[in-house]
Amino acid sequence: MSRVLTREQYDWAVARVEELLPQVGEDTPTSDPASIELEILSNLVADYSDENFAIGDPDLASVMREHMHEQGLSQKELAERLGVSPSRVSEYLNGKTHPTLPVARRIHEVLHIDAGIILGVA
Repeated sequence: MSRVLTREQYDWAVARVEELLPQVGEDTPTSDPASIELEILSNLVADYSDENFAIGDPDLASVMREHMHEQGLSQKELAERLGVSPSRVSEYLNGKTHPTLPVARRIHEVLHIDAGIILGVA
């Protein structure tokens, strides 16, 4: 199966898709050459995007920050709820250390973060 191999090929395919979009409507037959080309190029562009521009899985630190923000919690308040020092929370938020299993459970209970993210398997 063919695929886009370089950024230049990707950029060309994106530009061509943009040219084809106005030419192909819902009433355009699937046998129309422009419709066929649009379908093929769209799939190639999507595959290249998935391989090269994927965002990736969320990391615990960024998810913790987001949930803290949503709940209006400071690092000090979170530390109190988790039963750890504020410096330990800072280490979690900076990715310097990972929580122990008991603290991971408390993070799940306090911040309502998916266990898979806390354990790094999401």
